[in-house]
Amino acid sequence: MSHGSFQEVLRRSACVLGEGAVIERLRRDGSIELDPHLVNSHLVYSEAGRAALAKICGGYLEIGRSFELPLLLSTPTWRASRERIAQAGYGGRDVNGDNYRFLHALREGCGAYAARVFICGLMSCSGDAYRPCDALSAGEARRFHAWQIERLAASGVDFILASTLPALSEATGIAQALAAVGIPYLISFVARPEGTLLDGTPLREAIAAIDAAARPAPFCYLINCTHASVFRRALTHEANSSALVRSRVMGLLANTSALSPEELDNSASLIEEEPGVFGASVAALREELGMKLLGGCCGTDDRHIRSLAQRLAGTTPVP
Repeated sequence: MSHGSFQEVLRRSACVLGEGAVIERLRRDGSIELDPHLVNSHLVYSEAGRAALAKICGGYLEIGRSFELPLLLSTPTWRASRERIAQAGYGGRDVNGDNYRFLHALREGCGAYAARVFICGLMSCSGDAYRPCDALSAGEARRFHAWQIERLAASGVDFILASTLPALSEATGIAQALAAVGIPYLISFVARPEGTLLDGTPLREAIAAIDAAARPAPFCYLINCTHASVFRRALTHEANSSALVRSRVMGLLANTSALSPEELDNSASLIEEEPGVFGASVAALREELGMKLLGGCCGTDDRHIRSLAQRLAGTTPVP
């Protein structure tokens, strides 16, 4: 089935629904073993793993179809770099391509709705996404990430999303490597309420620097792994944000907790926001700040994404 450009759909649609958490839900499940190197990328190679992924991703597909919203799904390839694939013992497999083909098959099972589902190739920084001090330099990042970028681009994904990026240096190198391949791409940061990346770089400086360093530049930016209240403060910060930031950032994949990344990383239990509160708060960003791609990250599940979809579609929320 033919798919239009995601950029065009994002431009002309009132909104696009993003998926919710995947890795975190698998971790909470307890019956699925995540790989210490690949996290969830290896699950497509076992029957139980495929069933677990299909249940979560299929749930998000059904929500999008129920409310007739364009939907974004991301490949389970957040950690599928060449080095990690080799460390996990999957060096002979096309891990990035196989994960795309798994999601593509789920999408094609949705009939006519498949034309409104977009699959991004998901990647992230090389190290701990909550530790900006571990970030690669721009040059190191270009070399490190080129291999995965090339394989995601070759797989057939609609575009590539580099997410949960804590530092400007590595984000710049990733953007340059993506631009060199020529595939459309988005860059997504974790933001602090002060309007900075985790490394302290003001959002206005980070976006201006990447737009200048990568040609073509990202077609837009996102914020993820950040609570809606923190996102509001970050994008409206008088010194560290700007009109440019608010025009280039097009969406949020939101946490259900307003705790800092460091606090969330060390939390022994799930900190969860009531789905109706989450849905209302995230959906309000469309009117307040013009955000068009809205979905979930840590703490979210089908309940949160359904609540958000109800509001984005303009239907009456279920009490």
